[in-house]
Amino acid sequence: MTEPIAILPDGTRKVLTPEELKVGGANQTGRKPVRVWVDGCFDMMHYGHANALRQAKQFGDYLVVGVHSDVEIEKNKGPTVMKEEERYAAVAACKWADLVVPNAPYNTTVEILDLYNCDFCVHGDDITTLADGTDCYQAVKDAGRYRECKRTQGVSTTEMVGRMLLMTREHFGKDGMEGVDGRLVGSFSQGTTPSTPRTSISHFLPTSRKLVQFSEGREPLPTDRVIYVDGGFDLFHVGHVEFLKKAKAMGDYLLVGIHDDSTVNRVKGRNWPIMNLHERCLSVLGCRHVDEVIIGAPYSVTKDVLEKVFNVSLVCHGSTPCDVDENGQDPYALPKSLNIYKEIPSPLETLTTDTIISRIIEHRRMYEERNLRKARKAELEREMEERERREKKDAATSPGTGVPV
Repeated sequence: MTEPIAILPDGTRKVLTPEELKVGGANQTGRKPVRVWVDGCFDMMHYGHANALRQAKQFGDYLVVGVHSDVEIEKNKGPTVMKEEERYAAVAACKWADLVVPNAPYNTTVEILDLYNCDFCVHGDDITTLADGTDCYQAVKDAGRYRECKRTQGVSTTEMVGRMLLMTREHFGKDGMEGVDGRLVGSFSQGTTPSTPRTSISHFLPTSRKLVQFSEGREPLPTDRVIYVDGGFDLFHVGHVEFLKKAKAMGDYLLVGIHDDSTVNRVKGRNWPIMNLHERCLSVLGCRHVDEVIIGAPYSVTKDVLEKVFNVSLVCHGSTPCDVDENGQDPYALPKSLNIYKEIPSPLETLTTDTIISRIIEHRRMYEERNLRKARKAELEREMEERERREKKDAATSPGTGVPV
């Protein structure tokens, strides 16, 4: 990579000028803006990825996000679920990303930091290695240009893939296998092997602080045109992003209603949703086009939604078919009767949650093998940590006596 190519938040791809490489965000202190580099695969961009970017942004003023290509990830880690252009677009839609660098090198170097005028690199507290087992960040660590943030517990791309391989509803609080399609469970029986560790239940514990961290906290101005959309937003992806972007363009403030787990399951059936309500809320809140969400919004748009939360000017929905409510009524009957309903045409070729599931099913064996490799790597890391603890304990006692020195 010889020139600084980047994708801007609006999706524009360009070669950055020297002046653009000095931009540092909203810095009113008079000091030199701190530019932060973070990189990764960002496959199936979820709230864990968004939280990593949020934390990285706190280290400085301006966040540059490098995203690896499909070829680089395949060589060092294994197959991706999402294609690289989809991953680039998903990261660009995250409200904490200021620039996205496509085809970023898997091995993070001082040269890449210098090319994008970044002061240092930030990464989570987990180990990331190249295909030969060496640390991807050793060069920037040696140069003193590495910072670390906490990894978000309970979620990862491996976890998401594992849930789909396992095909169970346990991850959103149901006990046992009641209601799961037995034929699907049978076809995914290998998902219960060590190749999908800890994928049967979500370990994410929602807190008010986490929701506040993801929320803008901005209320609409009296003059703002408020747009309302709703849905399940499971496995939040670029298809959702494009829809939300178009909806936001209809007004000034975008309010998103997110249906609870039981509602999504009633409408879609089987093991849906893959992600639970709070996971889906954080994924949506991480999108730069979204201003606020209603957690557990009713399936049918009600007068309370239109008037009591904010004064909604327009309700939008995609052009895909919509299931009727439990009472057999059109869920958008009220906004249609008030003449405040608009349909947003969906592209002929658009990514959907079903598309993602189909990719997992098509390449099931490949993803099982990838998850098995991840499990073995995690086990090795645990063994290394345990060995280090034992060595520190041994070093803290005098030889032969067991008495602390």
